[in-house]
Amino acid sequence: MPVRTWAPLFGGALLASAWTGPLPALARDSFAAHMALHLLVVAVAAPLLALAVLHRRGPHSRALRVLTPWPASLIELVVVWAWHLPRLHHAARTQWWAFAAEQGLFLAAGLLFWLSIVGAVASDRGRAVGTAVVALAATLAHMTLLGALLALGPRPLYPHGGSAVEALADQQRGGALMLVVSTVIYLGAGLLAARTVTGHALSERTGTA
Repeated sequence: MPVRTWAPLFGGALLASAWTGPLPALARDSFAAHMALHLLVVAVAAPLLALAVLHRRGPHSRALRVLTPWPASLIELVVVWAWHLPRLHHAARTQWWAFAAEQGLFLAAGLLFWLSIVGAVASDRGRAVGTAVVALAATLAHMTLLGALLALGPRPLYPHGGSAVEALADQQRGGALMLVVSTVIYLGAGLLAARTVTGHALSERTGTA
């Protein structure tokens, strides 16, 4: 099955299962479930949808040129960290409109970021691909930092239901999940993009030899 077929199918199916499955209800009382929902949208469905745009519209699609990787990564950083501030996070877990706003912004920021990465790599320009690699590394750094802060924090930031001990354990599970998934997705994408940079360098050396 070609990428142009399976990428939108899997991306759309993941979004549908994330938003209409059991996770939204579980996320009201579980930080780990909320984190799983966040990661499904930002780090799994969004890159699949960005790949679908590339393979359906081609590498010169305007959708891949909306932003370059650096501003897109900055937008994602602001969105992700803002919605993990205790007050906003509490609103997203207790108010339907805040939850809808959070999920919509997560998807928008994730799509902007991954469209910029896919567009930079597909441009086949060494500098653009290098920028994508650095943006992926920066995103990996701030996502793993947030995951570590949540996993290693001495007290619960999000005491939703249960005792303080249960809330802290739930927060630690969510932080650990963020650490693992972010490392796999962003590091993996960075390594793949770095291979493209290496390929450009080898081509240039071969061409000038």
